[in-house]
Amino acid sequence: MARSEYRFTQSAVACIFDEPFNEQTIGSSKERCVIITDETVHALHKEKMEGFRVIVIEAGEIFKKQVTVDKIIDKLLQMEADKKTLIIGIGGGVVTDIAGYVASIYKRGVRLCLVPTTILSMVDAAVGGKNGVDVGVYKNMVGTVYQPEFILYDYRFLQTLPVKEWVNGFAEVIKHACIKDALLFEMLEKYTLHDIQSDPTLVASLVERNVAIKMGVVTADEFENADRKLLNFGHTIGHAIENLYSLPHGHAVSIGMVAACILSERLNGFHFADAERVVKLLTRYHLPVDIEADCDAVFNILKLDKKREGDTMQFVLLNSLGDAEAKPVAMQYLKENLVNII
Repeated sequence: MARSEYRFTQSAVACIFDEPFNEQTIGSSKERCVIITDETVHALHKEKMEGFRVIVIEAGEIFKKQVTVDKIIDKLLQMEADKKTLIIGIGGGVVTDIAGYVASIYKRGVRLCLVPTTILSMVDAAVGGKNGVDVGVYKNMVGTVYQPEFILYDYRFLQTLPVKEWVNGFAEVIKHACIKDALLFEMLEKYTLHDIQSDPTLVASLVERNVAIKMGVVTADEFENADRKLLNFGHTIGHAIENLYSLPHGHAVSIGMVAACILSERLNGFHFADAERVVKLLTRYHLPVDIEADCDAVFNILKLDKKREGDTMQFVLLNSLGDAEAKPVAMQYLKENLVNII
């Protein structure tokens, strides 16, 4: 497909699609760059990184913590990386989150480029500037908002992506459809995951559509004062169970979206009638829709969520497919009803 770009109006960020990762597309010599990637991506795509300085971290959410960031910064100092260094994060959501965080704090901020290699990072994690690390079981408790100069989409990385990671990423695709694009929801109902995986043009089109949704939201509200809150649909409960039960991010968000649909049906002022369609679509893409959980343990994590404001929690609920709203929900209501929600 043809090269295309999206640009923020508030921040200098471009998303460049369908271009190979190399010196020409990143616009910088290898000597001026440091790649941050994980063991899995490095093993599969080592040849793409030849000649670059590379920092390889351990793979997985369990390593998304401050000690990993400290190790990376130590290596950057050993490399004598300066203010003009371009940090390139190549990987899934964990890598792009960590690379963005490192770039934002090393020498008070250096250049950043992201090359997402999974569906989840392409449609969500790499877009929008949020980054950081977990603190124990608490998701993304430490971090910054720091925009990359550009995000490069090289779809060749998807050729080695396991099916389970395609499934994981489609939770965020379905999330975008639920909150902003009813036509996208209907389109997803017509396809299967295999249909989409088998059609590179459809994959590229779907990724661009989702990036356009998220970039449109973030452009208007970079620091989550209004519409950007809608991107948290499914994430409030999702973050509470993700690390507690060692779930993939997309699986946790899927369960969280079902919980939010149930709240959307029950709370006053909401008349959401399509929860069953959401559950059916998630199942169609092989995502889980429930979990046996210790509700007391979940609530103890939930009450420290960043979206809590005093005695209420900001929840994203649905009026209808494609029409979402952030609404305060009483913490006491959540405590008493969590067993009926997840």
